[in-house]
Amino acid sequence: MTDNLIHTPVMLDRTIELLAPALDSSALEGPGAVLVDATLGMAGHAEAFLQRFPDLVLVGFDRDPDALEIAGRRLAPFGDRVHLVHTVYDEFRPSLHDLGITEVHGILFDLGVSSLQLDRVDRGFSYSKDAPLDMRMDATSPLTAEGVLADYSEADLRRIFRDYGEERLAGRYAEKIVERRATQRIIRSADLVAIITAVTPVAVQRNGHPAKRVFQALRIEVNQELAVLERAIPDALEALAVDGRIVVLAYQSLEDRIVKRALAAGSTSSAPEGLPVELPEHRPELSLLVRGAELASDAEKTSNPRATPVRLRAATRIRRRA
Repeated sequence: MTDNLIHTPVMLDRTIELLAPALDSSALEGPGAVLVDATLGMAGHAEAFLQRFPDLVLVGFDRDPDALEIAGRRLAPFGDRVHLVHTVYDEFRPSLHDLGITEVHGILFDLGVSSLQLDRVDRGFSYSKDAPLDMRMDATSPLTAEGVLADYSEADLRRIFRDYGEERLAGRYAEKIVERRATQRIIRSADLVAIITAVTPVAVQRNGHPAKRVFQALRIEVNQELAVLERAIPDALEALAVDGRIVVLAYQSLEDRIVKRALAAGSTSSAPEGLPVELPEHRPELSLLVRGAELASDAEKTSNPRATPVRLRAATRIRRRA
């Protein structure tokens, strides 16, 4: 299977439509626009943007060396218009600084686990396929899901299942994991699924796979996804030029909530309540481009099931803070 066939970009046409006004070189003064793909993956979105905008410079971030290798092959025809950086996206500003870039015209975040990570069984992200409990987006990082299950206290396991998986049975699952690891280390996904399934009421199992939320919680903890996103979004917005645009694709409510808060704060006046006149310094810095969160079309959900949970939010910078 070729690199470009193992990944179908989610909401590709819509992301191009939303970012296009900021990337069109005819509307810019000076050289072509700069687009940051903060979650490059296998470069499905990136390739489409580079093809559509012939003067575009793309900066692609990814923490996964395997993804960067695939993206590098795929984007090689675009030569020096492409800069790939092995980094977590909360290093947004330092990474741009190293490239001599002070501001950008477009930003794309396609959050969550990538197709590459899901489809390669040995990465351990899927509860439906037996594999070592790894779940690292960057295989050079020290913490694995196996390590979390072996070393975290029962209280901490309960917390991450509850907070990152929104799992109602968090306490029950944490208790059983601690009980099992006392006699046998939990090292494979099938072992964890068996533990969870055994203590999940049948009625609950009818509502979906009982391990889904636990696996999500472990993945978020291993990769510190929410903490990274909390730091990254404000930094990304700060790098956005006036009239620049940002699009974020989120796949679960915890991510979407962080993005929603950041964009809402930037698009709301900071004037104290009761002030008779809004001073310029209190005016919003952002303007929202979509109402609420957009969903993928029914047709796309059918052809690309990974688009089913996506929530798209977008904004443009209308002024820069004095």
